[in-house]
Amino acid sequence: MKINRILIVCALLLATVAAGAQTHVRGQLKAGASKVDVTPAADQLGRNSYGILDRTHVRVILFSNGTTIAGLANVDGNPNQRCVDAVNARIEKEFGIPQGNIIYNGTHCHSTGTVPQDELTERMYQAVKQAYKNMVPAKVGVGNGVCYLNVKRDLFDPERGTWWEGPDYDGKSDKTVSVIYFESLDGKPIATYYNYAMHAVITGQLDMITGDFPGKSEEYIESRYGDDFVAVFSSGAAGDQNPLYFQQTFDLRDIRIADYAKRGEDISNAMPPGGQGLDRNNPEVHRLMEEQKRMAESYGQLLGEEVKYVIMMMRRFETNVTLEAARTHISCPGRRQTNGGGRAGYAGEYVDTDDIVLELGLVMLDNIPVCAVSGEVYNQIAVELKNKSPYSFTMMTTVTDGHNGGWGGYIPDDESYGAQVFEVLGSGYKQGYAQKRIVDGLLDLIHSATH
Repeated sequence: MKINRILIVCALLLATVAAGAQTHVRGQLKAGASKVDVTPAADQLGRNSYGILDRTHVRVILFSNGTTIAGLANVDGNPNQRCVDAVNARIEKEFGIPQGNIIYNGTHCHSTGTVPQDELTERMYQAVKQAYKNMVPAKVGVGNGVCYLNVKRDLFDPERGTWWEGPDYDGKSDKTVSVIYFESLDGKPIATYYNYAMHAVITGQLDMITGDFPGKSEEYIESRYGDDFVAVFSSGAAGDQNPLYFQQTFDLRDIRIADYAKRGEDISNAMPPGGQGLDRNNPEVHRLMEEQKRMAESYGQLLGEEVKYVIMMMRRFETNVTLEAARTHISCPGRRQTNGGGRAGYAGEYVDTDDIVLELGLVMLDNIPVCAVSGEVYNQIAVELKNKSPYSFTMMTTVTDGHNGGWGGYIPDDESYGAQVFEVLGSGYKQGYAQKRIVDGLLDLIHSATH
């Protein structure tokens, strides 16, 4: 059944199913990719850092149909809007790529460190420049797979009588792995862009530089297809999605909480600060941290295996494509919490604030809509978009650059507002607006791009 599903997706989506798309210019697809190291230097690490576990990168895929050029890129960690703006201005002038035609998403890893802004800007520019130089005539395929690694993380525990960030096995959770794959006309692999909804927090307690499971999955996929191949992870709607197997982090949090309690400070309902309260000479701490490293590797391999499987099962490819890119803004009524201070288990109190302006983006590669939202979107908002989209293969990538739009923060779906968890409690969006406006706004972009 899984094989048939992927074959059907590939056959239907890459066929010209939307009559409106025929009115747009079609041309030979060209594609190129690159990756550039953005790991902080030793003297750029924070005072609580314990060094570098693995290297971090910016990865870029560019493509063109001879008339329009656009791209998909990621940065380990979160995108820096000032860097994105600076890179966009430079590449528009040098390569004619309009600002907004490249979607930059963060992998949202929590342990990537910080590179100075001018240095990061230069490395991002070099990645785009190299991808531009690497473009060759190409073909593209798409497919969907499944991966059972994520779980809804907003849980009411009747035994504890409170909400907490635990695994809700019965909660709504989209397991889809969406994959776009590029190869040259003679069959040489170029790049893949893949989307999955899960927070990159497996190694968040290590206090070491790491790309977490997104980086591990990218490296695992790249090792299969050769040194020049670039695998780009896209963070799906993971605002309420955690890794299913996450116990090491909970155990390490408990150790930190106990350490603070001995000093008379209660952080049991707060985020324990990094680099404090964990004695690495403690055998239990050491064991849990080593397990976290292995878990990130395991998650990366399992996700990477599914991506490779989807690519292997692709049977239909397009070489002549239409290409559109667009941006828009929506506004949603805002709110501000007045009784903050904890992470879960109490009713929030709020006052109204100014509307929040949120940027939405689209890269429409033939019949493949890649939608962008510059915030941490709850899972079911993306599911609604996919269900209402006229294209069976529709992808929502989140934690994006927010060009001229700003950072969106946590964006719960309407149904989740009853959960007393930190994402909902601290969200700046009033209930009943953001979900509809995001979905409608993206559907409008897709319609405009294809009609």
